[in-house]
Amino acid sequence: MNTREELMDLLDQVKRQLINNQEIGLDAPILSANSLNYLRKGLQLDKEALKENFYCNNLEELENFISTCDQCKLSKERKNIVFGEGPPDARLVFVGEAPGVDEDLAGKPFVGQAGKLLTDIIKAMGLTRDEVYICNIVKCHPPHNRDPEQDEIKMCLPFLEAQISLIKPEIICAIGRISAQSLVHKDFKITRDRGQWQSFKGIPLMPTYHPAYLLRYPQAKRSVWEDMQEIMKKLGLKDPRGLSD
Repeated sequence: MNTREELMDLLDQVKRQLINNQEIGLDAPILSANSLNYLRKGLQLDKEALKENFYCNNLEELENFISTCDQCKLSKERKNIVFGEGPPDARLVFVGEAPGVDEDLAGKPFVGQAGKLLTDIIKAMGLTRDEVYICNIVKCHPPHNRDPEQDEIKMCLPFLEAQISLIKPEIICAIGRISAQSLVHKDFKITRDRGQWQSFKGIPLMPTYHPAYLLRYPQAKRSVWEDMQEIMKKLGLKDPRGLSD
């Protein structure tokens, strides 16, 4: 049991004791408004603490920290939070837009048809999914596969920032329009600006088309491959097919 888990266990014990005392008629101690709120509703997710990285020293702690998040309306219909997966020291992080139906059921990112195509792209780079980190801007599936809304992105973005600050990747690849707009700027145009190096928190960022777009418009695969080659150059990776200089 780590320090945070011990603290949570202690708080639960105190809560139970206070409730028991109240039920048998003992006078309750003077409590702050936050303490009273905890007794009535349980521990609430503290986003400010997250921003300060107060609780989360690694990805596992961060995932546990947000596992019961109910800060936006997406939490009401989700099956699973799709936190992300990959090594905690990945050199390359792929950031998509939002989990789809398949991802919501599996609790893992990019497991549907678009995910299979992303896996093929990663393999073409000479890497495996086990060597990169894959996540999304928002961690819960938007109903009917709609785009995540601005208030949902705003609530979830600190989680992604915490992930990236813990991983410390060399490069971020923003997959799709919403990912790029969230990480670069809201006026970003994927058809105009993809393939051009950007920056997020001082980390080089390459925006490219989403694999779901490639399923509808396979002619865009060449453009995505050009973007991946730029990433490979920065990482010092050689084209496994022997096609690059």
